[in-house]
Amino acid sequence: MPRLTLNPLPAAAGRVDAVGFGLNTVDLLAVVGAYPAPDTKQPLQELVERPGGQAATAITACARLGWSARYVGRFGNDRHATLARTTLEADGVDLDGCEVLEVPHPISLILVDDQGRRTVLWQRTPALNFAPEEVDADLITSGRVLLVDCHQTVAATRAAALARSAGIPTVVDAEKVRPRIEDLLTQIDVIITARTFPEAYTGASGLGAALEELADRFRPALVCATLGDEGSLCLIQGQELHTPGFKVPVVDSTGAGDAFRGGFIAGWLAAGNHAPVERILTYANAVAALKCRALGARTALPSRAVVESLLNETGR
Repeated sequence: MPRLTLNPLPAAAGRVDAVGFGLNTVDLLAVVGAYPAPDTKQPLQELVERPGGQAATAITACARLGWSARYVGRFGNDRHATLARTTLEADGVDLDGCEVLEVPHPISLILVDDQGRRTVLWQRTPALNFAPEEVDADLITSGRVLLVDCHQTVAATRAAALARSAGIPTVVDAEKVRPRIEDLLTQIDVIITARTFPEAYTGASGLGAALEELADRFRPALVCATLGDEGSLCLIQGQELHTPGFKVPVVDSTGAGDAFRGGFIAGWLAAGNHAPVERILTYANAVAALKCRALGARTALPSRAVVESLLNETGR
């Protein structure tokens, strides 16, 4: 069984377990009975506001799972920003290094249909983006693991390079092919992608072949694609490994990939040195599945006890 030989830094005084750098948003979730066709009208089943964002959701998952976590990012100064900040703080996420700017906070409008699928429309002012020289080295290197997403590609590259130079392993949420993402991936130890990213980036035919090309090009310790309810497919040490998902009643899949990444980091921290990677990926699949039980990216992010209960019940 392949093992992940790269390890998080040891726990130490003044060091949090996980640092996340990237997006936080507020999601306006509109639940509909069926996806609307153009030029039609239908009633909303539900309309709610929930906190979201890739890095913020993943780092919240770590905190819910019992690990100390820090988020590095920026907030606007409106009521959406207040919701974004207070919910992170309620989950115990450290925000001491975050800035507040006199701009609207990022929002996403998410249509969720009766099968839990979602379509995302988003708005975010460029003023909230970091220039690479604005990335704080002390904050970025204050954890045992660093997670970045790929929205602020140049700044994320700087953050990952700072972490690597300090011996801190790096994890990326590669959702979409963006300008200069190749520079970012060269600084990443664990590449976790959306299902469509490997083929879209490499041009290879077939997910397995695309993962192999990513592994050959960037030499990460692990490259993995999330597959929704089918689980995940990874390539490690030249071996392909599929870990199946968990069947749960799906209300909303928003943030499931972010939950997977947070679950991966939490499972990695828990597993200790040279852990079987299948155990870590199974843990991440469980976290992602459990997240889908309620509306919103973070609403149903599970505790450690809830994840362990699902693993025990399923014998995994």
